[in-house]
Amino acid sequence: MFKYSKLVSAMAVAGVALFGAQAAQAQIIKIDGSSTVYPITEAVAEDFQKAKKNAIKVTVGISGTGGGFKKFCRDETDISNASRPITAKEMTACKEAGVEYIEMPVAYDALTVVINPKNAFLKQATVAEMKTLWEPAAQGKITKWNQVNPAWPDAPVKLFGAGADSGTFEYFTEAMVGKAKSSRGDYTASEDDNVLVQGVSRDVNAIGYFGYAYYAENTSRLKALPIVNPKTGKAVEPSAANVENGTYAPLSRPIFVYVKAKSLDKPEVREFLEFYMKNADKLVREVKYVPLPKAAYEGNLKHAKDKKIGTVFGGHNEIGVTVEDILKREAKM
Repeated sequence: MFKYSKLVSAMAVAGVALFGAQAAQAQIIKIDGSSTVYPITEAVAEDFQKAKKNAIKVTVGISGTGGGFKKFCRDETDISNASRPITAKEMTACKEAGVEYIEMPVAYDALTVVINPKNAFLKQATVAEMKTLWEPAAQGKITKWNQVNPAWPDAPVKLFGAGADSGTFEYFTEAMVGKAKSSRGDYTASEDDNVLVQGVSRDVNAIGYFGYAYYAENTSRLKALPIVNPKTGKAVEPSAANVENGTYAPLSRPIFVYVKAKSLDKPEVREFLEFYMKNADKLVREVKYVPLPKAAYEGNLKHAKDKKIGTVFGGHNEIGVTVEDILKREAKM
């Protein structure tokens, strides 16, 4: 009898432990995707976990926009950070897996071309010069600065840029080269923007690109390269003001989170999302991106409540879409 009662007691403890483990597991919110969006979502996650006294755990990974969508469409994550809209291929993958989603723009980014602070000859660059430097035909051939512009020195070019799974890679190549994912391959590529920061900061002949937040955090180690606006012919530096007034073109872009519709059935995901949208303006500014108008964040929450499924971009990237464009489309969704 004693042994039996001990066994029952042990089983009861084990049952409580199992239930506790399941409850703990249910309180994890899984997020992955864009390194560009990461600083915003990570800042939100940190503040949210503090507010909840760590009763809810939020994990935020960096596998690039494309890598994040692969996990998202395999039903492995609740939220996907994305530095460009979901593609037609990704939409199909999600549909085949039965994964529905709500698209939420969260900020604007000034995709930034950076050079080493000791670089004395680069004052600005045109889209045409960037294309000459980054297009596939440049691979193994355009290896010195004077091959891009005769006024530039006979010095080796060292290139650093986003990896192929990155939404930043797709946007940059479409904006600068004219076709998404069309790029030379002989450059140092990484989904981790900190790797790119280090590379450019260590070589006077280096050039690279990534989201503005990573430049803003490293202004003592990097220099932003003004890009000539194709419409006005004026070189424009990346900044919040130049994103808002539309002059920093064509490298201004909206960035997003995609929320799994099924995950909204979890109270912790709904709480996190509400916290995200109510604190987005403040935290977006803190990490040096450009916040959207209050109406955009309120609209995101309404879409979540109404479960407005899908995207307003039709499965492809768009260069030059403005804040106003985003609001109009989302309002009609």
